[in-house]
Amino acid sequence: MDVVEALVRCGGVARTADVLRVVPRHELRRAVEQGRVVRAAHGRYRLPDYDAHAAAAAQLGGASSLLSAALAHGWPVKLPPERPQVVVPRGRNVGARRAGVELRWAEVSRAELDAGVTDPVRTVLDCARHLAFDVALAVADSALRDGVPLTDLLLACQRSPRSGRGRAFRVLEQASPLAANPFESVLRAVLIDVPGTHFEPQVWVGNVGRADLVDRSRRVVVEADSFEFHSDSASLARDMERYNGFVAEDHRVLRFAWRHAMFGQDYVRAVVSSVLTPDRRSVRVCPTCAVA
Repeated sequence: MDVVEALVRCGGVARTADVLRVVPRHELRRAVEQGRVVRAAHGRYRLPDYDAHAAAAAQLGGASSLLSAALAHGWPVKLPPERPQVVVPRGRNVGARRAGVELRWAEVSRAELDAGVTDPVRTVLDCARHLAFDVALAVADSALRDGVPLTDLLLACQRSPRSGRGRAFRVLEQASPLAANPFESVLRAVLIDVPGTHFEPQVWVGNVGRADLVDRSRRVVVEADSFEFHSDSASLARDMERYNGFVAEDHRVLRFAWRHAMFGQDYVRAVVSSVLTPDRRSVRVCPTCAVA
């Protein structure tokens, strides 16, 4: 897999070990030399576009916000934003400089302007208030994994503007640091909409191991099948044994690819619903994901 595509699927930023699972070290080194990938100071790799995001914020006298801010904090997201997302103080006239930028006007602290990015707690809440639920949940999960306290987020949410507060609370109620990556976060967000289900992240099943998502009462395992290829027969065998173990523990196992979670969410919901409701018509093909 191409290094850039691997980073996009990882959420725009990834630890060195995660990148090397799918990309040979020499290809990663070459991508860095070519400027297609940037080595972050804290031992991660990221896409180079976010230098442009920071530059756009500086040019407008504002701060990176929403997904641009999440990536600046080193948090992987569902999908990297196509344009820099910037917030500037209310009343600021930016004129033609806003071209190519997703711009918002709001209160911005002096510290945020100096740093060029909204602070971590505000970044989570802004995403939760303004972005789609699955996008915002991926950011909140990433922030919790990075050590942002949930109590700080809840207190800030209570003090936030009434507009969008309910959306933000819903995100925080579902957020968890246990989700391994945005792929799992998005898949969990999709399954929340399936009536009568309650999927939890990273649940231990019998003596087999942890499953990505488990509905304990329904005994259903949902796995976010990683995009990396099995590098050898031993890893393929381990993968098979793991899934067989879940089935042997009397769990039904459903496996979804990254494309299903990102672009075929109706298919994911339909498959899970059909498994839990046997009289429903079976779902065989994801029309959105049929073409790779």
